[in-house]
Formats: sequence, structure tokens, C-alpha cells
Amino acid sequence: MKVNQGAVWSGISISALLLAACATHEVDFQGEGEGFVGPGAEVQAVLETPSVGTAGQDAADDPAVWASSTPVTVGGQTTLGFVAGTDKKSGLYIYGLDGRILQFLPEGLLNNVDLVEGLTVEGRPQIVLGASDRTPGKTGVSLYLFDPAGTGDNRVRPWGAVATDVVEPYGFCFARRGDEVHAILVGHEGELRQFILSVDAAGRPASREVRRAEIGSISEGCAADEATDALYINEENVGLWRYGLNPATGAARTLVQPIAKDRLVADAEGLTTLTDGDKRYLIASSQGDSTFPVWRIDGAAPEYQGRFKVVDGAVDGITGTDGLAAAGGAVGPFPEGVVVIQDDVNDVGTQNFKYVDWRDIRRALGL
Repeated sequence: MKVNQGAVWSGISISALLLAACATHEVDFQGEGEGFVGPGAEVQAVLETPSVGTAGQDAADDPAVWASSTPVTVGGQTTLGFVAGTDKKSGLYIYGLDGRILQFLPEGLLNNVDLVEGLTVEGRPQIVLGASDRTPGKTGVSLYLFDPAGTGDNRVRPWGAVATDVVEPYGFCFARRGDEVHAILVGHEGELRQFILSVDAAGRPASREVRRAEIGSISEGCAADEATDALYINEENVGLWRYGLNPATGAARTLVQPIAKDRLVADAEGLTTLTDGDKRYLIASSQGDSTFPVWRIDGAAPEYQGRFKVVDGAVDGITGTDGLAAAGGAVGPFPEGVVVIQDDVNDVGTQNFKYVDWRDIRRALGL
């Protein structure tokens, strides 16, 4: 049946009804919220954020990490970087590298967030944040700017949006291809849309769609490895795919890892990459058994390295992860990198994000 998504029925737009229907039929699998944890090398988180503001619901979803070699000001606070994290029921948090809240933007139903350098706005290099936005009436990718040279009450601020035909924007990641900044959106029903993002003469965001493809079924996590021109996507009940980052490669792909017990358990969710010297790694969330498989990706093909789980320590362990993000090298108090992970069942309060020292993961897996 074809519908006019711009039509209105009894005061409710058809697109809003479709969005609600998709959200209603989102499927949870074993482990999500149940605390089931499969086998894996044990590590502990070293700190955590406060609970997100939406209580009693599946709310915290996906983080992104930015590190600076020099102190910057965020919300009047001095820091060496920040973590952005979504509350998919209400908006976007900006956290310090110590976990404290620096800022909250009440932006609506933001699901996945990522950030990228490489664009200049009004003559100044900016950090661009993008988040898949499921808010009825503004579905697409919402964009934000942060000025790393800003002072005073310097904050992440709304910039604009990338419009899309995807009914329920779900996964999102940025990528760099040479001088180009690419924005990659994954729809709840498996739609893949890739855009080149630029700045127009008025300093506003401009976007041009360069690829559309169908992944096949419900999909979310995505992460790019620019050095090998690869784009990784988790099809939640099928497995981990490797696409070409070059949009000219279209729908061509290779299955890196099918859904399998003790490796990648449905539903496969978040993805992130981390650079550690001359080595690069891909980390996934095996949400069905609350573990995190790791692949080395700087060779001709991804090589599985093992997987880890986050157990109780200075803060409680992690289960049912939706999204995660990583940064290698010096990240504030983390001298060689950090992995920030959403926790579905937090021991105090509602869902939150936890920080794991990359050195502990590397040591546990013998990397």
C-alpha cells in the first residue's frame, strides 16, 4: 500500500504514525536488560556518568568521544575533550572525560551520535556532531557545532539538519574520504543512505546524497575505517557486514561475522573503531550476551582477536549495550585510549555510560 507521508489524518501526520509503528515493533532479544553475560576476557570500567534524565525506560543509547591535545572550554568548564551521549527519549548530553555533565541539549528523539573534524564554518575549524533524529516532523540527521577555540560559556550548539526519506533514522556515523566529510545514516528497516556534508556560502550545512542501498533487515551500528576505505554495519539478526566506504561500491559487501553463539549474538548493535599506534581495531556490541568482540582491521581482511566483557569493579558491570565509542592515544586521563559504553542495567538510577581504559582491554585480550 502506498501512502502519502506528508498527509495528515485526524491531526496526525502519516509519517508520525509510521514512525510510531516502527518503534512499537522494535524487537528485544535475550540478554537485553536481563543481565545475561557470555564468555569473554574480564575488564572493569573505571568511571561512569550520572544516569540519563529519562527514568524507567530504555533511554541511554549511543556515545561519541572527542579528545584535544590542549585544554578547551565546554560550558564554562576546562577539559581535554568530551563525550557526547544520547538519551533517545529526550536529547543529547555532553560529558567531561571525568563523567560529569557539562551540557544537555533537549533536542528530542536522538538515537545514534558521532562527531568529526574537517569542516570550517565562519572561518573557524569546527567539531561537527551528528545524530540520527527520530522526532516526528524533523526525522533525519540533526547537526551540531562545537568551536574548539571558543572561550567563556562555549557550548555545543544546533547547526542544522540533513533531510532524508528514511521513516525511522536509527544508526549513524561520520567518515572522512580525503577532504570530504561523509554522513552515513542507517534506517531501522535496513535503509542505507550516504551523504557528502559541506558548508554553504551562508555558513549553513549542505548535503548531497551519494549512495542509497538496502541492508536487508533491522540494522543500526555503523563505523568507518578511512585507511582501508571500509564501512562496517551491524545487521542486528544477521551479522557484521563490510561495505566499501566509496559510495560507488553501492550495495556490494562481505559478511565479516554471522550471528553465532559465543562470538556475535543477536541483536548485534553498536560499532566503533580505535587506532592504537600502527594498529586499528573494530569493536562491536554483542548485545544478546553482553560482550564485545574485537577485530583487527588494518590488514587485507578483518582478523578476530577475541572478546571482552565488563564486570563489577570500581563501578558496576555492563549489560545489554546499545552503543559504544572509542578513541585511541591520549584522551585526558586515559594515556592510550578509552572505550565508552552504554549500560542497559545500571546499579544506581537509570541507564548511563561507562568508561573503560583501553590498556585494560588490550592487556585482557593479549593484543
